This record gives sequence, structure tokens and C-alpha cells, in this order.
Amino acid sequence: MPGYPVAGGVVVSGKQVVECVESAVYTVPADGPEADGTLAWDSTTLVLATVRCRDVTGLGYTYAPAAAALVVDDLLAGVVTGACVLDVPYPNEAMRRAVRNAGLPGIAAQAVSAVDIALWDAKARLLGLPLVHLIGAARDDVPVYGSGGFTTYDDRQQDRQLRGWVEDEGIPRVKIKIGEPWGQREQRDRRRVALARATIGEAADLYVDANGGYSAKQAVRVAAALDAEGVTWFEEPVSSDHLGTLAALRARITPDLAAGEYGYTLPYFARMLAAGAVDCPQADVTRCGGITVWLRVAALAQAHGLDISGHCAPHAHAHVAATVSNLRHVEWFHDHVRIERLLFDGVLDPAGGALAVGRDGAPGLGLTIDAERARPYRSR
Repeated sequence: MPGYPVAGGVVVSGKQVVECVESAVYTVPADGPEADGTLAWDSTTLVLATVRCRDVTGLGYTYAPAAAALVVDDLLAGVVTGACVLDVPYPNEAMRRAVRNAGLPGIAAQAVSAVDIALWDAKARLLGLPLVHLIGAARDDVPVYGSGGFTTYDDRQQDRQLRGWVEDEGIPRVKIKIGEPWGQREQRDRRRVALARATIGEAADLYVDANGGYSAKQAVRVAAALDAEGVTWFEEPVSSDHLGTLAALRARITPDLAAGEYGYTLPYFARMLAAGAVDCPQADVTRCGGITVWLRVAALAQAHGLDISGHCAPHAHAHVAATVSNLRHVEWFHDHVRIERLLFDGVLDPAGGALAVGRDGAPGLGLTIDAERARPYRSR
């Protein structure tokens, strides 16, 4: 391939052109029964996307059904192959257009996100830079919060997990799930929050996530109980589909109201912020359109005077999170941390409650798939 024309008529060498896009699927069993306020699961699936440019391979991923891999193969690979890896927004837009009839929100957006992350990883590897330095660092490290506290845990399991984050790893902020099932065990929710506070003491911040399990007035009642335990973050008290309800709740409760993990497009976040629905939007780089769109969401939040938080998939977020000044934190989610440590080499250490990104000089995201460890979990 002699060259690829880009904007302005510049021609780049074949070494900078995407030659191949591939997908793989890994399904990892949970380490025990897990559930939140509105869903239960016993395994988690990671869809991996790789892009190859001669001797450089970039990787990206999303947590999604295996069908996302079919979207990568059938709808995205053709429009990304031949693109210049130095100009990632160009193929990002091409992918968005390619899934128009399939429907962008949902699985298609997750597939686009995985390929976009892989493109950024390949670009940084091609240039020999950690991704944070390719984009440009805006902070020295990336704060994280420990996240898990599933509704299936008994008191001992919850206590052990929270102590592990706060006492062993020095993470000064933790989150548990409440709202089970669909808000029908409100008294248990309150008791578990009180137990969580007793475990972590007053030195650590306590967050809760209802995953949209409550009704609006029930969320107000629960929030009053949360105040007594010093909870400072109430995530998705009601469904994030209802932005007006979120905005009304935000005006009535003390904890910061957070939502946005199901934002698959930039216009969704524009509507959320215009509605005054949240104190801190949560954008998921593996769902919202990849690094390209996550940076736009962060800029949109900053224009509204708000922080942004990275939802789950901590190693997909770490580098891009370090490039925005209005970052609050990234979610150190139990399931995804376990899977990323299992499948990848180059994972980060949250000791002290923050990730040191790019300091080892490893290019791109700094991750490589460990084929031997990953092989038993590969399902496609």
C-alpha cells in the first residue's frame, strides 16, 4: 500500500495505515454470585478489538455481549482497514456512520468504542509514547474508588472487601450496591450502608449505587437515611432514562447525584447536562464511542462547571482520565479489575487510592494480552 491520503492532501506511509482489524471474546466466571439493584450475573464478557499496522498492534476492549465482536467484524473492520492510524477521529466518524441502520446506542457503540481505543493504542505505540503523553497529561495521577459491595454479599463478604480497599490498598473512597431488588428491600439497604460506614470509619468516603432501582419518592426517603451515614455519592437512584426526574432529585438530596454509564452518544450527555440532571456525569470509554468521544464528554462537562468520572474498565480509562483537569475519579470495579489482571500484563497498582499512569514509559495503554492465561476463557 503506497500511501493513504488524509485531510489537506498529505500522504502518509503504509506503516501508518491500518492493515487488519480483528476481534476476540473472553468470558470469565464471577468469583461468586453477584447482583445489584436491578440485575444479577455469574460471568462477565470482554470483547477485545485489535488493529494492526505492520509491526504494531493496538488493543481496545469493551464489556459487552459477544455480539459486539460480530459488529466489529461485519460492520467496522471494512471502514477502518486502510485508515491512517494517526487520524483516529476520521475512522471514528466512519464507524459511527457505518452502524447507522444497525442502531448506534448499545452493542454497536460498544464495538465502536473498542476499536477506537485500539486505534489510539496503536497510534501511541507507533510513536513510542504512553497514551497519556501522546494526548497530554493534565494531572499527575488518577484517583480511583473501590467499587463492588454486591447485594449478594453477606455482611462478612462486604466487610472483607471494603477493608481490603481501605486498609490494605489505601483507597479512601468506596462504593456498595443498594436498591435490591428494584427497591423492595429498603431496610436491608439502609442496614448495609450503616455496616459499610462502620467498616471504613470516618476517614473514607462512602458511595452507593442503586442502578435505577428506586422510585423517585423512595429515592428521596433513602437519601435522607444516607445523610446520616455521610454518603456523598448517590449513583443512579432512578433510571438515567428519566433526566427530568434525576434533575428533580438532584435538587432535593444532599449527596452528589451521578449517572451516565449508559450514555452511548455525545448528544445524550448534552441532554443530561442541559437538564441539570447530575452533579458528576459518568462516561464509560468502552461504551460512549471510545477515547475520541470520552474526551468530548469531558470537555462538555467542564463547560458546565462539572467534573467527570470514568465508569468501570479502569485500565481502558486510566490514560485518557489523566489528560483532563476536571476528572473526579475512575471506578476500580471489582469484576473488571479481576478480569484485567487475569487477561493483561501491564496492569496498574491502586495503592494509596490513585493510579500512576505512563511513568514506566510503556507505549500506548501499556497493556498486552497474555495469551496463555487468557486461552481458557476465550469463547470466540
